[in-house]
Amino acid sequence: MSQLDAMDALNLPASVYMQIANFLARIETCLRLEELQRVADRADGFVLGIETVRAVNYDTIERLHVLLKDAVQAQREALQA
Repeated sequence: MSQLDAMDALNLPASVYMQIANFLARIETCLRLEELQRVADRADGFVLGIETVRAVNYDTIERLHVLLKDAVQAQREALQA
């Protein structure tokens, strides 16, 4: 399942969907590990923010964390190869 398919399955509000899609795109284009960590931290902060305001349910928050973590890990591996 692609990242966009996984996001579609979450049924996110449009503004949240767009921001997560932007983070995923930024993660995939990072050229240095430092840059990747900075983008990952911002993405985590965004997810924490939508969790704090209860914009989506807890299951969706967990799935967003996994989606972003997997994307960061894949890019980290690509950069270290």
